[in-house]
Amino acid sequence: MRRSEEAQSPMEADMGLVIVGALAIYLLIAIAVVIGAVKYAKKSGKRAKRWGWSAALVMYLIPFWDWIPTVLVHQYYCATEAGFWVYKTPEQWKKENPGVVDTLVAKPISVPDRIEKNDADNWTLFFNLNNRIDLTNSHAGPLPFYRWRTESALIDSQSGIVLVKSIDFYTAQIRAGGGWKGWKFWLAIDHCPRYSENSRDFGAYRAIFKGASK
Repeated sequence: MRRSEEAQSPMEADMGLVIVGALAIYLLIAIAVVIGAVKYAKKSGKRAKRWGWSAALVMYLIPFWDWIPTVLVHQYYCATEAGFWVYKTPEQWKKENPGVVDTLVAKPISVPDRIEKNDADNWTLFFNLNNRIDLTNSHAGPLPFYRWRTESALIDSQSGIVLVKSIDFYTAQIRAGGGWKGWKFWLAIDHCPRYSENSRDFGAYRAIFKGASK
């Protein structure tokens, strides 16, 4: 679970109020600029409507120029790279590893057994579900247009073969943490459309592969 799904801290809530206030002030400034542009155009004998719309567009693009590209890029990667894949079903794995399933004992998971960390935003956590199956959770970003990639996989630790994999994307100005996603809150998209279904399916396969509890 990302920290974005946790409760928002009081400091982050206060920061949100500051941002809303700043945007309200910016809106008033933008309105004043548009009105000023229209008045100038009328006095100068220019086309007031064109000047008004041009001023409005400029004031809109200053903070929001990257909003539509971010949404489109997120939709593209959700459609082309996100999803849930089963490379080897439990039945196939059992046939290839006869008798092993009966020896699998689920291990309690509290902290990662291993961490591969490039920096605070790019890392992979490894959890030993049992003596044969590993769970990995990885996070990567920021990618172009505020895109972040998350991946979960079940791996046969002996062969290194990926059994099941789920990939998702979210967008945020900064790495999501405690509800705070940067002052450009309108850029935040939590998940791809099929995230809930993919997470449910991944959880079902994880339950099958983890083995019996002690």
